[in-house]
Amino acid sequence: MKRFAAAISSDVTARMKAVFSRQSMAVAGAAALLAGCSVIPKTETVESAPVVTETTPAPTPTALPTDAARHRVALLVPMSGDTAAVGQALANATTMALLDTNAKNLRITTYDTGESAGEAARQAIVDGNKLILGPLLASNVSAVQAQARAASVPAIAFSNDTSVASPDVFLMGHVPEQSVMRSVQYARERGSNSFASLVPEGDYGDRSSAALRNALRMYGGNLVATESYARGNTSIISAAQRLRTAGGYDTVLIADGARLATRAVGEIKRSGAQNTRILGTELWSGEQTLVNNADMEGALFAAVSDRRFRRFSQSYESRFGTKPYRIATLGYDAVLLSLRIAREWTVGDAFPAQRLFDPNGFVGVDGAFRFGPRGIAQRALEVRQVSGGTIVPVDAAPSSFAK
Repeated sequence: MKRFAAAISSDVTARMKAVFSRQSMAVAGAAALLAGCSVIPKTETVESAPVVTETTPAPTPTALPTDAARHRVALLVPMSGDTAAVGQALANATTMALLDTNAKNLRITTYDTGESAGEAARQAIVDGNKLILGPLLASNVSAVQAQARAASVPAIAFSNDTSVASPDVFLMGHVPEQSVMRSVQYARERGSNSFASLVPEGDYGDRSSAALRNALRMYGGNLVATESYARGNTSIISAAQRLRTAGGYDTVLIADGARLATRAVGEIKRSGAQNTRILGTELWSGEQTLVNNADMEGALFAAVSDRRFRRFSQSYESRFGTKPYRIATLGYDAVLLSLRIAREWTVGDAFPAQRLFDPNGFVGVDGAFRFGPRGIAQRALEVRQVSGGTIVPVDAAPSSFAK
């Protein structure tokens, strides 16, 4: 198990340690705010930190310096294996957040979950970390929790799998249920009444389908038909044909990414069904292929706002020489969240996890969010529409949860 020190102090430009990847990544994030204070990256004044690649030997309990003025926070992400590039993007984003805020009261150390998430968590606890950011994968949560729970160390995971949420594991991931609920609400307000859905086999499809049923119970409307299909082949076309043959709907939810959605929409809109309203999910965010298909005109989906995302992406690329994965914003916002809580957190004390349940929530790169009773991030989403060869916001996300 490898541990990568990434503590940031006042001499950050001389002493920062991090492992930066030069692999190409997908597009990402912008500046951020915390509830009650503005924390906006000033990319024009913050110099890029030197990039140092270092492999650290397995640490001992005394491997980290003694901290009297800084909170120890562990970042648990894969730095090796198939998802190492994503883990590196999250690690880079946390470093960027510390630089942008000039934080002097946090020491963040990255632990590699690529070999063993349980061992990474164990070492993080031994090293005295009071908060864990991560893991990335839902499949690693139980191993991390087994080590952290006994020490009363909470984790803020980057997963969107709501089944792993618990009183000591909070989820920051963007969940499809919230996107579906927001889109259905908007469509109902604009005349949609009879709904059908195309959903992939598996967990994502099941969750999207359940979210559609829940949304219709909440906002009204009828579920006319649901067709499922296997991802990775042409079965979405066959499912769309079956849906069109059945008919009786005015709105169709396609719970998949842009590539498969654009393959299915032509079948749905055949034979005089051009006015059928198409809904997507948060998977469509950032997908410009949507505008290349005329049948997608007028399609709607809900996602976190990209307003701050663009500035984040520019700042990230200027520092690390590559575009980040979209999920990297979660790493940035997790640091901002930690700094916000640190205002009422004494160094050496247990992390005050109850403060995460602030009903007014927090605001970061991805907009306003707060943790619900189950520890799942509730996000303020905007509705976007494919219109005239571009994708435009048609219903803004709330700026906060404050009443």
